Amino acid sequence: MKKILASLFLISLTLIMSCSDDKSKTCSTCNAPQTTSFELCQESNGNASVNGEDTGVSYAVYLADLETDGTVCGSN
Repeated sequence: MKKILASLFLISLTLIMSCSDDKSKTCSTCNAPQTTSFELCQESNGNASVNGEDTGVSYAVYLADLETDGTVCGSN
């Protein structure tokens, strides 16, 4: 019985630790006529980052402005 409880505890602990606070980001490679290609990412805080530098601007707003200027972004 103790082995079963210990196993359940370890499984529960593993699940809790693996699901807690995932801080992932989504990135795309962007190309524009006036610049070389660059990496645009949506950070875990919702901001856009360019080549690893947080812009301080929401990803949706930043991407919309880039697309208005003729930039094309696709997934990595």
